[in-house]
Amino acid sequence: MTSSSRPVGSITRGTTNPNRLRRMDRWIAAVHGPALRSAAAPVAVDLGYGAAPWTAVELLERLLPGCPAVQVVGVEIDPARVEAALPYARPGLTFVRGGFEVPVPGRPMLIRAANVLRQYDEDAVAEVWSRLCARLAPGGLLVEGTCDEIGRRHVWVALDPSGPRTLTLAARLGSLSTPSDLAERLPKALIHRNVPGEPVHAFLRDLDHAWSSAAPYASLGARQRWLRAVTSLAGDWPLTDGPRRWRQGEVTVRWEAVAPGGLR
Repeated sequence: MTSSSRPVGSITRGTTNPNRLRRMDRWIAAVHGPALRSAAAPVAVDLGYGAAPWTAVELLERLLPGCPAVQVVGVEIDPARVEAALPYARPGLTFVRGGFEVPVPGRPMLIRAANVLRQYDEDAVAEVWSRLCARLAPGGLLVEGTCDEIGRRHVWVALDPSGPRTLTLAARLGSLSTPSDLAERLPKALIHRNVPGEPVHAFLRDLDHAWSSAAPYASLGARQRWLRAVTSLAGDWPLTDGPRRWRQGEVTVRWEAVAPGGLR
């Protein structure tokens, strides 16, 4: 590969586990499924899938039921990881070497970049987002975020070609003492902004308060307590989802409500 065609970006740690991204995948299938189905030849990219190809394999399996025409491409900057993934290729699933330039034909309807930007400086995020969004097809979606090693806690930003649209928090509710436990999984654009005076800090503070106020519902289970807390939160914050997603341990808020000034 010549210097002019080198992948853009840096090799990640490569940590991966089966089912690590299940919460993100299920959200993508539910929220972005109609757009994928409406595309003539929908391509979904798993960008930076890591040392093993499980997340790309699982993305295909989770998108296929609602979008039989989808093609998933696993993109990795490390040639050894691409070589190791090739035995898992099959109809609908391919692997290529690349980075933020996203070297796939045409424009994908989905780019998922999970646990990729964690190693980058905060100042680099806006440029990477812009580069990736420029590769999207009209109606396409970039989903960028961070999760823990076994996928119990996950936070992601969804962006379309015009820029960031929403922030989603998702968790195995039994793993939380308070919703702000998810702060350690905020994406790079926000993780250093969880301080007093920043909108994302206020959002997590209010979610914690709603969770505390919903404590009487704990006897009915963590899900019922979460539903009550998020229902209360919806009176003060522009949430974009409803009980169907909240029951999955999720809450999604408009990006402009939580964004730091430089990334709105």
